[in-house]
Amino acid sequence: MDLDILHMWEAMNPVVKGVVVLLTIEGIWCVTITVDRLLMLMTSKRRSRKFAAEVAEPMERGDATAVMQVAEGSMKKSHLARFIYEGVKTFQDNVALGNSSERAADFATRNLERTGENLSTNLNKGMSVLATTGSTAPFIGLLGTVFGILGAFKVIGSEGGGGLSTIGPLIGEALYVTGYGLMVAIPAVMLFYWLSGLIMKYEAGLANAGSELVDQLEAGALGDPR
Repeated sequence: MDLDILHMWEAMNPVVKGVVVLLTIEGIWCVTITVDRLLMLMTSKRRSRKFAAEVAEPMERGDATAVMQVAEGSMKKSHLARFIYEGVKTFQDNVALGNSSERAADFATRNLERTGENLSTNLNKGMSVLATTGSTAPFIGLLGTVFGILGAFKVIGSEGGGGLSTIGPLIGEALYVTGYGLMVAIPAVMLFYWLSGLIMKYEAGLANAGSELVDQLEAGALGDPR
């Protein structure tokens, strides 16, 4: 049986066509999310490396004010800059209120944890689309196949009979919808786990940067504003 997509589309009933359209939309959406997250990660890494180079010198000399100025100018573009800014600012504010360095560092740690949660939400934006597509696309395709088979039997009933030569092509075309669902679902699942791994690795790098910052704050490496 030749795969004539145009002929198959014309022969499909409206429900099966709706299933194919829905699967196509899910597939395009998954590709869009994947490209968006990859561009976001690449851009964020590049900007974070640039920020790290800019902030290295004031960090080495322990100039907290300069560190905050550099971070404030870059935090809208760099997740790392936001992390550094939030940590240093919280520490500075609490020390200025009379808290000890240890207690101020504890407040900074808590704020970095909250900042990390917010960043994680932003980094994982759209990932639910991949997960949902991976789990539902096979069943959506199966639904299309069921209606396709029902349509095949309807054709047989209206013609008053028919053998394998009649029902075979109709059922085969209906099964293509299940295959299409799997073609959408399998890449979606693979992309979800791949992107999740990249994002988790990126988040771990930010968490390590935050921990190193807290260690420096506790050791007084960035000085004391008083």
